[in-house]
Amino acid sequence: MLERLTAFFGNPAGYHTPLPEADAQHAMGALLVRAAKADHTYLVEEIAMIDKILAQRHGINPVAAAKMRAECELLERKIPQTTDIAAILETAIGTAEKEATLLALWQVVFADGIMHVEEDEVLHQIEAVFGVGPERAKELQLQAEPS
Repeated sequence: MLERLTAFFGNPAGYHTPLPEADAQHAMGALLVRAAKADHTYLVEEIAMIDKILAQRHGINPVAAAKMRAECELLERKIPQTTDIAAILETAIGTAEKEATLLALWQVVFADGIMHVEEDEVLHQIEAVFGVGPERAKELQLQAEPS
């Protein structure tokens, strides 16, 4: 009995989630994950916000959003530099979508109710790659702050 439980939970088939294509959708999700993990925690509130954003942005159901988030988590682990992930989006999306992505990133940062310096630094790196000026970036941050 114990062997079967160990086999069940130990992934005996060696199944691994394949690395998703580094397309704009997965890169955006990877940035959401990176923003959530910037403070060295990955809380359930942040995960829920990422799932909500992915579902809304891509018109998918919650299960598909959770699956996509898992793929984005894998991509986020495989690309070490935040600027490399952001660069995928920099050429793939327009200004309005970049701003919408920054707004979503701030929503993830604020999801746990605590803003950390590391999160702020990651968002400023992304803003620089996207070419969003400090004034507009601050407007997006204020728009995402909970009231």
